[in-house]
Amino acid sequence: MASQAQEVAAEALRYVCNPDELGFESTQEVEPAVGTVGQDRAQDAVTFGLEIGTQGYNLFVVGVPGTGRSTTVLSHVERLAKAMPTPSDWIYVHNFQDSYRPRAIKLPPGRGAQLRRELDLLVDQCRREIPRAFDSDSYQQRRQQTMTQLDRRREQLYGELSEKAKQRGLSVQFSPSGVATVPLVEGRPMTPEEYAALADEARDRIRDLGESLQEHILAFMKAVRDAEQTTLQEIRKLDRDSALFAIGHLVEQVAATYEDTPDVVAFLEQIQEDMVEHLDAFRPQPDAAGQAQAQAMFGGPPRPPQDPTFRYRVNLLVSHEPNGGAPVVIEHNPTYYNLAGRIDYQAQFGTMSTDFRMIKPGALHRANGGFLILEAKDVLINAFSWEALKRAIDNRETTIENIGEAMSLVPMVTLRPEPIPLEVKVILVGNPLIYNILFHQDEDFRKLFKVKADFDVEMERTPETMRVYAGFVRCRVEQDSLLHFHKSGVAKVIEYGSRLLENQRKLATRFSDVADVVAEASFWAKKAGNTLVMGEHVDKALHEKEFRSSLNRDKVHEIINEGVINVSTEGLAVGQINGLSVLDSGDYIFGAPSRITAAVSLGTNGVFNIEREIEMSGKIHSKGVLILSSYLAHRYAQDRPLSLNASLTFEQLYNEVDGDSASSTELYCLLSALCDLPLRQDIAVTGSVNQRGEVQAVGGVQYKIEGFFDVCKAKGLTGTQGVMIPATNLTHLMLRDDIVEAVAKGQFHIFTARHIDEGIALLTGVPAGELQPDGLYPEGSVNGLVQQRLWDYAERLRMFNQADGHGDPEAPASQPVDGDAPA
Repeated sequence: MASQAQEVAAEALRYVCNPDELGFESTQEVEPAVGTVGQDRAQDAVTFGLEIGTQGYNLFVVGVPGTGRSTTVLSHVERLAKAMPTPSDWIYVHNFQDSYRPRAIKLPPGRGAQLRRELDLLVDQCRREIPRAFDSDSYQQRRQQTMTQLDRRREQLYGELSEKAKQRGLSVQFSPSGVATVPLVEGRPMTPEEYAALADEARDRIRDLGESLQEHILAFMKAVRDAEQTTLQEIRKLDRDSALFAIGHLVEQVAATYEDTPDVVAFLEQIQEDMVEHLDAFRPQPDAAGQAQAQAMFGGPPRPPQDPTFRYRVNLLVSHEPNGGAPVVIEHNPTYYNLAGRIDYQAQFGTMSTDFRMIKPGALHRANGGFLILEAKDVLINAFSWEALKRAIDNRETTIENIGEAMSLVPMVTLRPEPIPLEVKVILVGNPLIYNILFHQDEDFRKLFKVKADFDVEMERTPETMRVYAGFVRCRVEQDSLLHFHKSGVAKVIEYGSRLLENQRKLATRFSDVADVVAEASFWAKKAGNTLVMGEHVDKALHEKEFRSSLNRDKVHEIINEGVINVSTEGLAVGQINGLSVLDSGDYIFGAPSRITAAVSLGTNGVFNIEREIEMSGKIHSKGVLILSSYLAHRYAQDRPLSLNASLTFEQLYNEVDGDSASSTELYCLLSALCDLPLRQDIAVTGSVNQRGEVQAVGGVQYKIEGFFDVCKAKGLTGTQGVMIPATNLTHLMLRDDIVEAVAKGQFHIFTARHIDEGIALLTGVPAGELQPDGLYPEGSVNGLVQQRLWDYAERLRMFNQADGHGDPEAPASQPVDGDAPA
């Protein structure tokens, strides 16, 4: 173990890309990047998930935005879809047996639209041919012959009835109210006056004669009705035969085209049968104007009357071009209706009506036989969408029903379209949090989405990946019509990729952030009148980008420099140290120093965190403070109990603190308070610590260093100021050029520590001291002073307990007393 923290040379504080090692002068000499780089694991998973056809092997793509997850998936899907067979078309048609259950019919790709056109043409032709057939001379002649026969039969029957009535001295008269018999006088009908003048016996005789004729009248009426019924059937048969003769060959012509689709042939046969049964649909509707006027009275614009031939139309739900490959559908707004389809309604005469033509497809229907890409978050935030998606995938069919009907307490009479079989590969894109929630909380998720493609945010920095960065810059130049980049500009972009990741050995795969810098650098170069983007233009873009977003940072640093928040950047103080924290304002991350203080006294409560007591401490920070108690007990309480009250706090902290990156800083502060040695205030500290005193890596180190440097620079650099970080964080530094320059000039310093002993020696200027064989630390060392203070506390506590009547007065000082165990 080194006796003291080591100072870091300026060259180790950031990775500097040498433009001459890139192998080109400008991006004009670079091939554009093809595909996604640095995501081999994810790309293999995507390929596997897309190609496997087993049920349940749908794909969930995990990654943060900007890593190329959506672009990668789309490129793989489109490439695979081109080689796949084109799925079938689907249509909905009228169900002649049950109009509330529209039928779904599957056709070869491209035939759905063709059938729709042919049926529209067929209906138009039938509208012409059927009236024409009825207007033909042959039809009119046959109809007239049939009607003439009826008239002759009526005359024959009437003559027979009249003769029988005449034989009885009666005549038969027909009226709308029925048939009446009238007595005859000298061959003519008797008048009412003459009938009234007859004697009763004569009237009775006439009445008897009329009653005797009733049987013949009834037989006459039945015979007439039979004749009329026979004639009506003959007329209907004539109409049917004429209509079939007019349209039969038209229907057969269409049916011949679809001999390979039995469902279509059966539907055409039903159309033909329905047409001849509803020939009035092909005759003019005389009341069309009245219906339009009635619709206007109920509100809204007048609507034309419903086409009575709508039953013969086709609702083309999904259509595909032949040889077009499998469909790729990206649904950006996956509401329930956009996903699962819907049934529309229209207002007509004050009521809502619908039919099979108003069935609309959803993304599942359009993607059937191919791929459906969805944002997981968008699916989850839309009511009923997630359950509808799972149900469709699990049942392998999609059913169209409106939400109101599914959730209604009272069953309603509405359309129930036939479900359509579903064969679709669903790709959900989301962040790791959404994936973990669904995986652990939704029992159906792991059954339906068995393939996970995890996109990383980083890749190794190698000559190959650096060339990929150059190719990506060239790609953005071409796509966005930007200026080409000089090699120095590309080198700065590569350095920015490492800074995004806070790692000198890796490059960020968040290419959306890199693309923003490329575009902005081109803007500044063009504004300066350059034809190439140089390194200085990339620096300009980064500086301006930071300036636009750094208002909060400047405000925090301002109140520190004004002394509103107490932060010392020089001098010495006991039990006081500068910690470092990272603040996130959304689009900008920055570091800021904060004062940490410790106070110690005799007691048995151990180390406690003031923030925890008032519930301003997160769990990880509280864990870090508890580790300090364990460190003290492990190192200094092997022979005597830990008899200590110690409080730690972040001064002037007004929001919650979390994370363990200040645990080593708090330990230095606590040790200073115990040994009564002052700590340097010109050195800020970050790093976590374990129970053995080893300093561990933390996040955001470069932002913390930059935050303290900015405060020191504003107050005035003294040449002694600096930051101490964990040694394992050294490769995570990608510091700004001005800090590297200040370190090179000796105006600022960066130190690394592997153990608390190294850090405390630097901060106090006193050796930490190593444990000797006799169990003691060297006199005058930091550890020796701490050990002596804690032993003094233990002895004073023992004497206090004896004086207070607790414990055995003869008990040795090393014997623990109740309550002396470390907190």
